Order: sequence, then structure tokens, then C-alpha cells
Amino acid sequence: MRCAEKYTKFMTPTLAAALAGLGFGLSLIVAIGAQNAYVLRQGLRKEHVFAIVAICALSDALLIAVGVAGLGAIIQQLEWLLLLIELVGGVFLCTYGVMAAKRAWKPEVLNTDTGGKAVSLKVAVGTALALTYLNPHVYLDTVLLLGSVAGTYEENRWWFAAGAMLGSVLWFSTLGFGARVLDPVFKKPTSWRVLDAIIALVMFALGTSLLVSFVQHLAASLGA
Repeated sequence: MRCAEKYTKFMTPTLAAALAGLGFGLSLIVAIGAQNAYVLRQGLRKEHVFAIVAICALSDALLIAVGVAGLGAIIQQLEWLLLLIELVGGVFLCTYGVMAAKRAWKPEVLNTDTGGKAVSLKVAVGTALALTYLNPHVYLDTVLLLGSVAGTYEENRWWFAAGAMLGSVLWFSTLGFGARVLDPVFKKPTSWRVLDAIIALVMFALGTSLLVSFVQHLAASLGA
């Protein structure tokens, strides 16, 4: 009984909301995707890792805040905007997939001593921003879905949001800085070829699915 009472006192509504947000947020971002693949690759290359992790985490925090603030419902009504995001996002992901496939095809540029040709901070940041904001799933999951679930916590919805934001920080930090643990594995150019081949397949799959979704939504819109 005393343990139950202590647990009840400890597990306040705000803490419960924050923990729920942490778990729900992680469930949305812990998956193989374009953004995660890029963070992992940059972490293995030890190239602009802090900047990439910061951009991804802060972008997630911004989108979560937008969703919790109720703007997700407004975006959902802008059909033309979702169509545009699907088209541009699909083309971008397929293009990035081609780049990854080229890296996998040429092992000589994947030597881990140089990590291939280093990219500038500007290019790395631009790629991270594009992979984040040109992905419709980011808006559907983070803004619409997470925002809707947070709304069920009413006055504690911002604690839910805080938990989800913390989850993003923990995940991207682990993915980016923790990738160095795998450094010995990627001393061989073959490992880089395999990684880039996987990234290329993921990019092509996601890009193609977005373009197919764009065509379907456009057809439905024109037929309505």
C-alpha cells in the first residue's frame, strides 16, 4: 500500500504526460528513414555531427510545438501544400538515392581515412534541412499525429510535447555521436559500400512511395 502511495505521489499527471510523450515520440522517430540514415552516415564520417544532430533535434522540437499549438489541423486542410511536399520530397529523396548509389558503386571514394570527399558545413546543413522538411511523413507524424495525441492531455499537453522533444534529442544524439562505436567496422571500404547501398534503397523506396502517393492524391483531387 505504501509503495502504491509513493508511486502515486511520484507519478504526477505532468510526469505521466512527459513520459508518455517521450515514449510516443521515440516510437515515431526510431525507424529506418532518410533522416536517420543521413545522421548515421555523418556520425560514422565524424563530419559536422553536432550541427546535424542539433538541426534534427531542434527541427523536431519546432514541428512538435507547431502540432501541439493546433496548427496541424490547419495544415491538414491545405491539400495543395501536402501535394507539393509529396512531389518535391519524392524527387529529392530519389535524387539523394542516386547519389548514395554512386558512392556505393565507387569503392575508391569510400576510404574511411578520408571518408570520401568531405562536404562543407553549408552542404551538410542544407541536406539535413531538406531531408527533414521535405518529408511529408514528418508533418503527418510529428505535426498532425503527435499534435492530436498531445491534445488529449489537455492542460498537460505541453508536458507531453516536452517529453517528445527530449526523445528526439536523446535519439539523434545517440545516433550521431554513438555511431563512432561502429568506427572499426567501417575501416573497410566494403562496409561503406554496403551502408550506402542500403541508404540508396531506403531513399528510392521512400521517394517512390511519395511520388506514387502524390499521383494518387492528385488523381483523387482532380476527380472530386
